[in-house]
Amino acid sequence: MKQLTFISLFVFLLLGNLYASHIKGGLIEYTYSGAGTTTGTSNYSVTVTIFYGCNVQGPRSPITLRMFDAVTYASAGSVSLATSSFSTITKTSANQCMSNPPTICYEVYKYMTTITLPNNTNGYIISVVDQYRTSNIVNIANSSASGIVFTANIPGTISGVDYHTNSSPRFIFRDTAIICYNGGFTYEFNAVDDTDHDSLSYAFGNGLNYTTSTSPPYASLTYNAGYTGALPMGANVSINPVTGLIAGNAPATTGEYVIAVYVTEWRNGVAIDRIKKELQIYVYNCSLIAASLQPSYINCNSFTSSFQNESTASNINQYTWDFGVKNSSTDTSTSPTPSYTYADTGTYTIKLKVSSTSGCEDSTTAQVKIYPGFTPNFTYTGSCFESPFIFKDATMATYGQANSWSWDFGDLTTTSDTSTLKNTQYKYASSGTKTVVLNVTSSKGCAGNVSKIITVNNKPQITLPFHDTLICSVDTLPLLSSAIGQYSWSPNYNISDIHNANPLVWPKDTTTYIITVTDGSCVNSDSIKVNVLNFITVDAGADIGMCLTDTVVLNPVSHALQYVWSPPLYLINPYVKNPHAVPAADITYYVTANLGKCQDKDSVHISLSPYPKVYAGRDTSICYGDHAQLQGTTNAAYFAWKSLVTLTNAGTLSPTANPLISTSYILTVTDTFNCKKPVSDTVLVTVIPRVIANAGRDTSVVLNQALQLHASGALNYVWTPATYMNNPYTADPIVTFSTFVDSIRYYVTASTAEGCHGTDDVLVKVFKTGPEIFVPSAFTPNGDGQNDVLRPITVGIQTLSYFKVFNRYGQLIFSTNSMYTGWNGTIKGTPQPTGAYVYMAQGTDYLGHIVLRKGTSLLIR
Repeated sequence: MKQLTFISLFVFLLLGNLYASHIKGGLIEYTYSGAGTTTGTSNYSVTVTIFYGCNVQGPRSPITLRMFDAVTYASAGSVSLATSSFSTITKTSANQCMSNPPTICYEVYKYMTTITLPNNTNGYIISVVDQYRTSNIVNIANSSASGIVFTANIPGTISGVDYHTNSSPRFIFRDTAIICYNGGFTYEFNAVDDTDHDSLSYAFGNGLNYTTSTSPPYASLTYNAGYTGALPMGANVSINPVTGLIAGNAPATTGEYVIAVYVTEWRNGVAIDRIKKELQIYVYNCSLIAASLQPSYINCNSFTSSFQNESTASNINQYTWDFGVKNSSTDTSTSPTPSYTYADTGTYTIKLKVSSTSGCEDSTTAQVKIYPGFTPNFTYTGSCFESPFIFKDATMATYGQANSWSWDFGDLTTTSDTSTLKNTQYKYASSGTKTVVLNVTSSKGCAGNVSKIITVNNKPQITLPFHDTLICSVDTLPLLSSAIGQYSWSPNYNISDIHNANPLVWPKDTTTYIITVTDGSCVNSDSIKVNVLNFITVDAGADIGMCLTDTVVLNPVSHALQYVWSPPLYLINPYVKNPHAVPAADITYYVTANLGKCQDKDSVHISLSPYPKVYAGRDTSICYGDHAQLQGTTNAAYFAWKSLVTLTNAGTLSPTANPLISTSYILTVTDTFNCKKPVSDTVLVTVIPRVIANAGRDTSVVLNQALQLHASGALNYVWTPATYMNNPYTADPIVTFSTFVDSIRYYVTASTAEGCHGTDDVLVKVFKTGPEIFVPSAFTPNGDGQNDVLRPITVGIQTLSYFKVFNRYGQLIFSTNSMYTGWNGTIKGTPQPTGAYVYMAQGTDYLGHIVLRKGTSLLIR
């Protein structure tokens, strides 16, 4: 490769430990600004950009800019620079699919100057150096003791061509990227050459380390395992050499990473200069992942497993699950928290795809192992704290087998009460209750645990099936016991072996046998009393009378231990002391009672009678105030009615019921035969509510004018007399008086469908005049009940449109459209003074004609 000659300008930053520890990166850019005032020199405008973390208080120290010959590294001078400008950069937006986006902020300081350099063939090196770098950087070793160096190159003469008038590329500032651990990202790190229009290429390179020397060459940073200058974020992150786009999957470790990007400037195929931009990029604890599952799922209990998205993202609105069953299209769900039942055991790969409200999508997979039938269990034997307890694994594994064990024996006095053996033992130092826990795994990946509370006695635990029993004098009885230790029974009387856990005994008299168990130095005793009888008796009880279809429990009196009933007909179990019997006919049962070889017999007879018959009669309905004749029947000897208050002749089967409301009457009967249980039947007497007939208000009419009456209160109606009436069998008949009568009173009978009825009447006055509205000329509202209210009197008027009263000022003080309402001489409860009041009334007669009347009425107090 052809060797390149550059002019490098090293800018040396001596900011001090306090502020330099926050340096995040930087770069140098220069522009050729023309020939110097001295012949053979050139001027360059140099801009040094330094990036710091935010919230660092205090001013920034000046920096020192140094220049060196690009080949000999001879010093070409230096200059001290103060801050030229300052700005704070914050992240202005985040990917809408990102969860938990971080806050990003850094400060940008710029230092600008113009330098003059002699034109030479070697060119120059320019750079910026500081002895401190941000600490705890992930990809380099001992970052707090590593310096930081930014470089750029001013070319000289290359292959006979003078390039000293070149200007460096200019980096384009873009919003900084948020890089989430384990997530994909892209970051545009490109530059432009808008002065010389040269071609540019990009590459990762070593970050430079400053230790003590201010002059080049500078050593490379020392990278941690898995990282290099060319792979600053690992093998999964790269830079496009043409576009400068950094892309890939971020590493799994969060924190800061040093990235150095070298931009090479090409002119006519010749690399004429190179500048470096260095940043410390932070990988954050955030995620673009909205689909997240556990690494694996193991179900050792059933074929049904439940799942949920483990991501905390709150904007998900669609879920698509595939439960991994091969050759199946139905193993899917759209539920956020689905359950799925697998048809067989095995290992399946489930897939979850999610979509957010903003259109983001993500997916992930996980393994599911289905191996139900894994039940951890263990057994143990032991009693006394001074002797070892024996523990044995009893785990059931339908698939695979248990392959690891972890015991915790629950001894709180020590931490060494554990074991990893399948079957083991442990000796407790004290008595009491202990919680023993066994954790088990299987070859299929199942894991579970079981705990049991055991009792550690300070003496052996003895288990006896009974403490008091009964035998016949000719019988032999085994004494059953369970304990750990050495046995000894006493007395040594009619016993097969006093050192046996279950000896045989045949005492002739009542004897109490005492068992003593010795386990090490622990001793315990218990006893069994054996009661001896020379014979037994059985009394099956008195004969029984009962109702057919009932059940009876036979209850013999005896000390026997075994019973047999015969015949077994109608018995639920003929081999118990108290069997249930459901006989269908009279029967005699025989019982044989045994106490060992001692036996006795007896019998009991059961007589049956059917339940008596009873019928209270058919349900019926009566009108309000009427009565009902009940008709009960029975074949029993005795009967009685309930609800006696409204019954007459209640001592007969045919009493008279006089209820005012609907009432149920109960007829209960009993018999004198074997079945003496009462039997009842009920009859309902429904009372039709009282019919309240209404013939309407009294009214008036004129000759030859139709008047429509209106009745209410029932279904059917009959009017009397039928004189002048068009139809006396309707609720709304019309009457027309063709000849004069002073008045007539009509009666209406209203009846229901059941025939219940009620009556009412209405008085009709007949006037010779035409339809009229009469209003009294005076009224006296003094509360004496005589002429207290001023109201219209209508004759032949079907409807009243209005009746209005005005005071002498023309103010409306009363208004109504009711023919039966009037003015009481007050306004809002205040009595009005004596005087004349104007009224107006308008109505419509039965022919539809309008009748209008107005005048005055005198209020007298």
